Amino acid sequence: MKAYKIFTIQAVMIVMLATSCTKKLDTKPIDPLVTTSATVFDNPASYKQFLAKLYGSLALSGQKGQFGAPEIQASDEGTTCFLREYWAAQEVTTDECINAWGDGGLVEYHGGNWSDGNLYVQLMYERLFINIAYCNEYIRDVNAKLGGLTGSLKTDATQFVAEARFLRSYFYYIGMDLYGNVPFADETQLPGTFIPKQISRADLFKYVESELIAIQPLLADPGANEYARADKAADWALLSRLYLNAKVFSGTDRYTDCITYCNKIITSGKYALHNNYPNLFLADNNSYRDEIIMPIAEDGANTQSYGDMTFVIHAGVGGSEDAANGFGIASGGWGGNRLTTSFVNKVFADPSGNTDKRAIFYTNGQTLTITNPTIFTQGYLSAKFKNITSTGARGSNDTFVDTDFPLFRFSEIYLNYAEAVVRGGSGGDQATALAYINKIRTRAYGDASGNINAGQLNLSFLIDERGRELYWEAFRRTDLIRFGLFTGGDYLWDFKGNVQAGQATDAHLNVFPIPASDRLLNSNLKQNPGY
Repeated sequence: MKAYKIFTIQAVMIVMLATSCTKKLDTKPIDPLVTTSATVFDNPASYKQFLAKLYGSLALSGQKGQFGAPEIQASDEGTTCFLREYWAAQEVTTDECINAWGDGGLVEYHGGNWSDGNLYVQLMYERLFINIAYCNEYIRDVNAKLGGLTGSLKTDATQFVAEARFLRSYFYYIGMDLYGNVPFADETQLPGTFIPKQISRADLFKYVESELIAIQPLLADPGANEYARADKAADWALLSRLYLNAKVFSGTDRYTDCITYCNKIITSGKYALHNNYPNLFLADNNSYRDEIIMPIAEDGANTQSYGDMTFVIHAGVGGSEDAANGFGIASGGWGGNRLTTSFVNKVFADPSGNTDKRAIFYTNGQTLTITNPTIFTQGYLSAKFKNITSTGARGSNDTFVDTDFPLFRFSEIYLNYAEAVVRGGSGGDQATALAYINKIRTRAYGDASGNINAGQLNLSFLIDERGRELYWEAFRRTDLIRFGLFTGGDYLWDFKGNVQAGQATDAHLNVFPIPASDRLLNSNLKQNPGY
């Protein structure tokens, strides 16, 4: 059981986008028991309670009507959650994961033949823009109140708005990454008064960058905020990620800026590599703030959802009682996700974990080779995430897990720094980059036996090292695109292009289509090329 989690996600949720029958949008209700956007912040505690809703949107599906917006409708509520959808978009579409369910949408995800009618393309899109709408409404309503606040409440509320802007920037970053040119709205545009216009990917890059820079002075110092809330270090980490991918997003490389923000985190003195890699992904990983810069907080009692880490762990385990118990989920696995043969062979020379401790696979009863994607016993299982604590105890709940998802981790910063240096960025150097990579590998091997030399530090090595260090942490699709390996025929994996040996796919798949459902509603939206 977690000793501490972010403030209660199950706070009362109030309608904040309610329409009005009067000309005054801030008219207060006659019934004192009715709460609207005009009265909700009469209670000082509401500022933090509604910020909790924004953080909760990373892991939970919520209920229809929260913040006045209808939640996404789907046959399985768990599929509407942000983390589940984002994880699938980043992993199932790549060599790191293949799914056995045969679900319409997921099969096309891995085969690389999705369309603008794909259910998972649509659900991810809808979740992103619902979350952005939540952030916009919170920012708008709290900004309207700030002038009347004093003392610590005004200080706190100012920081809360900065955190909401951070979360909105994060969601827009993902929209830019996945969909390219997307509809755009911020807090200045009132719901129901406009049809969102489409913003170019390059212009959205500038917006996200400007927001992240503007809010830095308003955020808590590195490591000083409550657990699982954004601080300056989370902001810098997202900027380093943004700049590392700038060439893809904007057409101009920004590797020097990536190095600048990596250095801010590294020199803050607040972070280091945790000494035990496997423990970072267990049910008590909330203890490891030395490496986990910002997580998505999970708790078997307070964040119960089938679309958060409960999905990641359950879907990667079969029906075997021994296997399920070994993952800390006695209620049983869902028999869905496995690693592809190609990924295991390419990234880990020794998949046993005896040399590189990051090879955390469950192989009992599993074959390495996959000839039929729907047979779950084909393909090694990732045992990286478990609902087990570092002492071997189970999580607090046999179904809903306590394991947090590491949204930003310090080892990513070392990897970003090294790649930006190798790609020609200034402000860093090869020797330091090599030292950072060898720190990661020394932890993985337990000694210097896995260390590399300067001649081995190249882009080919780095894409594999990122796979070894970050697999199943929702990086792979973005990484493969940046390295030119996601589409085309330079790198093939099991059932890429829908054939067992893999085949080349078209470059238009580097961005998902704008869902047909939204284009029917919004005539301002143009479809991405190739769809």
